Amino acid sequence: MTTNQLSGTTAVVTGASSGLGRGIATALHEAGAHVVGVARDPAKLASLHGRLGDRFTAVAADATDPTTAGQLMDAYRPRTLALVAGASPLSRPLHKHTWQTFSRNWEVDVKHAFSWIREALLVPLEPGSTVIAMSSGAAVRGSPLSGGYAGAKATIRFISGYAQDESERAGLGIRFLSVLPQLTPATELGALAVAAYAARTGLDEAAYRDQLGPELTPETAGKSFVELAANAELSGSFMLTAGGLVPAP
Repeated sequence: MTTNQLSGTTAVVTGASSGLGRGIATALHEAGAHVVGVARDPAKLASLHGRLGDRFTAVAADATDPTTAGQLMDAYRPRTLALVAGASPLSRPLHKHTWQTFSRNWEVDVKHAFSWIREALLVPLEPGSTVIAMSSGAAVRGSPLSGGYAGAKATIRFISGYAQDESERAGLGIRFLSVLPQLTPATELGALAVAAYAARTGLDEAAYRDQLGPELTPETAGKSFVELAANAELSGSFMLTAGGLVPAP
């Protein structure tokens, strides 16, 4: 599939109303797909619909609800499924977490990815479909101020790989990929993390941002997801940097 061949297909994007998810929904729309955007905030979804128009369908729902996943997969059978939704972790060192705050990203991010990926295999999606799950660079580097976040994101990468194995075993022809974005202050989650790590290291936020190097933007994330959806030769896991995609270690 080339970028032009995304035109006329359907893409479902969870976490579509803001941050990297909004950039990904926008880029898939610009590539010609009908985009179904799923998020909790109807006002933000309405704003995105106002920008994108009739080829954007807003669904205000909880993407972690397995019923939402099942209903939307049955209704739309997307050619591209971008799993971007997730919770912002509490930015505290380990001993200042409770089990509830430590495990939040397991209950939200991992549950979300598991439910949708399971549905993709069960439906199943058409051969040639692509499922892209958002992990995090923290899955490789760790994240000592975010409780179980890094482990949860690493598990999403594993789940995606397991699903690829099952697709191949059953001859389904569905690609399952994972993307590990670098920390970026361009999202609400990233801005909170930058502030927390800057304070931890004794730097002001501007100096800490300078240490991070070029900033990953929603536009770059969108372009990269379109590249993954359009290029059937790409497989596995990728780091997502300000410069685009790099195979993950």
